[in-house]
Amino acid sequence: VGGKARFITFEGIEGCGKTTQLRRLAKRMKARGIPFLLTREPGGTAIGRGIRNILLDARNRNLAPLGELMLYAADRVQHVREVILPALSRGAWVLCDRFSDATEAYQGWARGQDRRMVRRLNGLATQGLVPDMTFLLDLAVEKGLTRALRRNQAMPVNGQDRFEKEDLSFHRKVRKAYLHMARRHPERFVVVDADARAEEVEESVLRHLSRFL
Repeated sequence: VGGKARFITFEGIEGCGKTTQLRRLAKRMKARGIPFLLTREPGGTAIGRGIRNILLDARNRNLAPLGELMLYAADRVQHVREVILPALSRGAWVLCDRFSDATEAYQGWARGQDRRMVRRLNGLATQGLVPDMTFLLDLAVEKGLTRALRRNQAMPVNGQDRFEKEDLSFHRKVRKAYLHMARRHPERFVVVDADARAEEVEESVLRHLSRFL
């Protein structure tokens, strides 16, 4: 029904609504009878869930930026090998909450790690796998963090909010990085106004995916 299996990723700052839109898209695909897998990074595998706990734990304030980068790479190696490639090979679409672009934005731009090194590491971890389409849910940093804080209060995250606790300048660097990557890869990125109503964002996503469906 859905044609060739596609690898679709969602990116954006904290609180941009990625998870909401992924769930909405998954519901639409299920209704159409299109085989798909919904996953995320970090934490898309059993090993990855352990890594995610380390990365998001606000108590790990002393985690070195290079160590953080390597943990994301390790998570991605397992995720690509165990989950993403097998799903695509059996004909299922893969809908992923963050992928290698997040590492370039957060660890490269915002943490100040060498971006060429980050890209090389991403290439190794992904085995060269690149998403067919990446939705960048763009939103003002202040609005995103307000949403993220409200979400965390509604659903306690038990200290798993290390990135939400970064200062505004960090998140502004992340947003700037994402917009730069979207300009650099217009053939893959779709920038969506995440300040719109959830229904409008969903319709925009579906409209851009229509050429694959």
